[in-house]
Amino acid sequence: MVNPLPDITLPPGTRVVPLAFEALPGWGVDDHAAAFAAFLETCRPVVESGPSLRVAAVPSPALVAICRKALATSPGVMPAQARAFFETNFTPFEIIPESGAGFLTAYFEPVIEASLERRDEFPVPVLARPADLVTLQPGERLSPPFDALQAARKTAGGLEPFPDRAAIWAGALDGQGFEVAWLRDHAELFITQVQGSARLRLPDGRMTRLVYSGRNGYPYTSIGRKLVESGEIPLPEMSLARLMGWLRTNPARGRALMEENRSYVFFTRDDSAPQDRGPTGGAGVPLTAGRSLAIDRNIWPYGLPVQISVEPLMPEGGRRKIERLMIAQDTGSAIVGPARGDYFMGTGPEAGERAGLVRDACRFIVLWPKG
Repeated sequence: MVNPLPDITLPPGTRVVPLAFEALPGWGVDDHAAAFAAFLETCRPVVESGPSLRVAAVPSPALVAICRKALATSPGVMPAQARAFFETNFTPFEIIPESGAGFLTAYFEPVIEASLERRDEFPVPVLARPADLVTLQPGERLSPPFDALQAARKTAGGLEPFPDRAAIWAGALDGQGFEVAWLRDHAELFITQVQGSARLRLPDGRMTRLVYSGRNGYPYTSIGRKLVESGEIPLPEMSLARLMGWLRTNPARGRALMEENRSYVFFTRDDSAPQDRGPTGGAGVPLTAGRSLAIDRNIWPYGLPVQISVEPLMPEGGRRKIERLMIAQDTGSAIVGPARGDYFMGTGPEAGERAGLVRDACRFIVLWPKG
């Protein structure tokens, strides 16, 4: 089958099925004005070719042109106008991977207790990005067996593998002044790294924020999946709360398990970040709860609208359909595949409880720019 999406390379076996807007699940009842507001956030860096935290596929000239048009609209676009804008400027295509269905998880921004100085109750450091860490660009590779790495350490002799999680936790970066904050335990740091951001509540009541600044380049390994496969936690019972409980109940085994995920994330601390806005995503713009989607940045550009349909478990019990238009504004090392998405739920424990239950097959429908 001919791929109707110009300049997009899809894995073998992926099907691209054109759809009418009337056939999109939930399209007729969605709040398109909310989706349009999130779209505008991403259009500014798309048009200006602004810097992103994590480089994604280059937006097509058609998407750039549509973003210019969106930025020229009058403020306060109504839902009907926003819906008409999307229907006029985009064509829906469902992306069906070889497995037969897309897959959706969710993430959130934790709010955690922390300190800016090491204390007895806050012994685990959050580290800033080292100056010798180099993120590899598309086409750059280390020699086998390290050719799967996406970042490396720059040395006088060339690029070398960066220390992995176990080495860093054993002290490979100690004494170099990289500490930007201190947390209660390794489990809290691990979950913060998986989520990619956090708000920190300091002992004096002040709030600050951790912003993603890079990672050491090793592939992501899901420790939740390992616990399920080993029989430690049954799949139906797996949740973020259950995972955190297991890690803290089994500190030695938990640390060893976390070290199996060799990927390690670095942060900057932003003391001036507005607390009424979401964390900064890979596109370099604040995320919007319920509208921001993390995608595979090696396939899709930021700013692309994606209609999702999924029916995850709810904390209150049962399942509920989520059918809405999302905007590609973020990415993640575990978000790999043409129909793979990660839904930003928001900030705080309630968002975390809901996010921890989402791991479901979904419909993944991109709105491809006309022209």
